[in-house]
Amino acid sequence: MKKIIVVFGTRPEAIKLCSLVLELKKNHEFKTLVLVTAQHREMLDQVLSIFNVVPDYDLNIMGVNQTLFDITSRVLVETGKILEKERPDFVIVQGDTTTTFATALAAFYLQIKVLHVEAGLRTYNKYSPFPEELNRKMTGAIADFHFAATERNKSNLLKEGVPETNISVTGNTVIDSLLWVKEKMLKNQSGYTQLDALDLDRKIILITGHRRENFGIEFENICNAIKKIALTYKDIDVVYPVHFNPNVRKPVNAILAGIPNVKIIEPLEYEPFVFLMIKSFLIITDSGGIQEEAPSLGKPVLVIRNTTERQEAVEAGCVKLVGTNLENIFNEAKKLIENEEEYIAMARIENPYGDGKACEKISHRIKDL
Repeated sequence: MKKIIVVFGTRPEAIKLCSLVLELKKNHEFKTLVLVTAQHREMLDQVLSIFNVVPDYDLNIMGVNQTLFDITSRVLVETGKILEKERPDFVIVQGDTTTTFATALAAFYLQIKVLHVEAGLRTYNKYSPFPEELNRKMTGAIADFHFAATERNKSNLLKEGVPETNISVTGNTVIDSLLWVKEKMLKNQSGYTQLDALDLDRKIILITGHRRENFGIEFENICNAIKKIALTYKDIDVVYPVHFNPNVRKPVNAILAGIPNVKIIEPLEYEPFVFLMIKSFLIITDSGGIQEEAPSLGKPVLVIRNTTERQEAVEAGCVKLVGTNLENIFNEAKKLIENEEEYIAMARIENPYGDGKACEKISHRIKDL
């Protein structure tokens, strides 16, 4: 029996790895353990609850006003202790968080094989997104095997000298999780108390934003663009579940509070968030996961970033990169609100990130390894 430890620390990682944990636990040739760093605490716990995943180890590292120095050092030291104790055959990490890189480094120090899920995303700008771009490149340099979501991601890895035999294209596990939750919602058919204050019969534009590289004047530009959209289209509700980070909360409340059709709400658990995505007309976001998820729900996405490592959706046409310029964000939203043909053209494009079978493919490949 091969021992596998799956490590994650944030809500996005949990969303993308919990469905893989459930798949791996079906295989009795694996002993699958879960280690969470809790780089994010509340938002992580919400996802664990939805998927009924109980961690074998919980480092609970999250602290008040934690810095990248704090997170990196705590994850490296504390994860290293667990890996040294358990001595797994494989460590699985996902994506590009600080938990991902520090865990990969700890595994490398102990000469434990690292499997990297969602490998090969690149912007080739180490400060955008920050610190994610360098996190995933350094994790890729350490990883022994790479599960790439798309052929483009595989091509990026090949250019960097990764042997083709060490790469498998699987699709993105986020689609597996999204479809799993969607099916659960259809069976459940219950309401969500977190959404009680919203009028879900009105047209909704869903907003999310939390990227470090946008903090400051660029994030203020984004908020002012949202304000202009709300004041121009008063028959549309703009719903913004606001991230806990004070660098996000302060400008959002300063610029958007008090506008009648702007609904500032607390961060949503994953299940009601998926429900809100389904109910939405349009999504404006800087989230990588939402760029991957929304096309499966037929929702156009405007990405409020200057770069994106998820070019497949941009090239397919279901996602548009609009940057952080106030007028550009407003004008692109205006096109989709006022031009039905343009809206339908974006909404009907097939999702380039897979069909919901990524976890099964990863499990089979690990068995081959």
